[in-house]
Amino acid sequence: MTHEYRFCPRCATPLSVVAQMEDGGEKARLRCPACDFTHWNNPTPVLAAVIEYDGQILLARNAAWPGRMFALITGFMEAGETPQEGITREIHEETHLTTNALNLIGVYDFQRMNQVIIAYHAVATGEVRLSPELAEYRLYAPDAVRCWPAGTGYALADWLRARGHEPRFIDPFKA
Repeated sequence: MTHEYRFCPRCATPLSVVAQMEDGGEKARLRCPACDFTHWNNPTPVLAAVIEYDGQILLARNAAWPGRMFALITGFMEAGETPQEGITREIHEETHLTTNALNLIGVYDFQRMNQVIIAYHAVATGEVRLSPELAEYRLYAPDAVRCWPAGTGYALADWLRARGHEPRFIDPFKA
């Protein structure tokens, strides 16, 4: 169990892993022994888009990432917006593109980051202008793109399969 909280956000008492009975049985969670605060540690919803741009797939490289990995446009859903509004906003913020069509690909578990990924296929137009968050982008023909064996890579693979392409995966252990 990983913890990002060490102290109770209500009363500043050190938190402890405490098992308590819940609806589904006994569950150990990070809890405050002084005020009964519980850190639920629920997964965060993350939005992702397979962007179809000029008939190709747009993948981008995050400026903070080491190496040359390109991936889908992703971002966090904000309070007060639907997943569709959120991914449309993220696409515009990160690429300056306009989303003309949006369809759900699927929902994907990404436990390593404690996230649930909601992935869409977006048809976008305009002139690509990357946000400072992204270092560069590349366009790939659907039959040339490679998927990665984690999170959003599975969404890309499902989108490719739905269009009659057999996805090919990179080997994450090869340089």
